[in-house]
Parts: sequence; C-alpha cells; structure tokens
Amino acid sequence: MALARTLGQVSEDQMPVLETLCRAAEQEMTGRLRDGVTPEDCGQAFALGCAWLALAGLTGGQAYGGMEFTAGSVTIREGESGEERERSAALRLQAEMVLGPYLKDRHFVFRGVEG
Repeated sequence: MALARTLGQVSEDQMPVLETLCRAAEQEMTGRLRDGVTPEDCGQAFALGCAWLALAGLTGGQAYGGMEFTAGSVTIREGESGEERERSAALRLQAEMVLGPYLKDRHFVFRGVEG
C-alpha cells in the first residue's frame, strides 16, 4: 500500500479506497499466478505489480470528474475526456508486464494447424 501511495501520489482522503484496491489487486494477482508459483517467488515484482493494479483501479474509479448540469431529462457533462480510462488501462498493462513471467497465459488459444 505504501508503494502504491508513493507511485500514485495518493492523497490522505483516498487511502481507504486504496487499501481496498490493494487487497483486491493482491487477490487477483495471486489467483493469476502460474501453478506452483507463490507471491514470494516473484520477489519485489509482486508488490510492484499489485501497486500498479491498485492505482489502475483508483484511476478508473475517478474517470468522471467534470461538471454536470441536468434540466429535466437532459444532462450535460463536461470534462470527460477518456484520459483517465487510458491511464487506468496503461497502469493495468504495466502491472501485467511486471508480473508477466509469473502469470498464467490468458489470451492465447491454439486451435490447430491444417495440414
């Protein structure tokens, strides 16, 4: 959690959310480790990967921070540029790259070769 706070420059009021996200990141990444691999086997990469993943969740949770005005059934929103979603995706990718050597394959399917 301290690593995520430092990397993401997280404010004090965001700490309860960050703590929850760090726990969730630890559970997710532990479940994605290859068979026989423990978090300890990953060394410092495990803590770093979980920190990046927690920050991705924190950033993604703040994806809307603009102004909003509603009149009847019409809502006008300002300030939603998608940058937060892109940053969140980049942080998640960074977490997966750091822990890549220790994770199970997720996006590979071999269907066979005609011959």
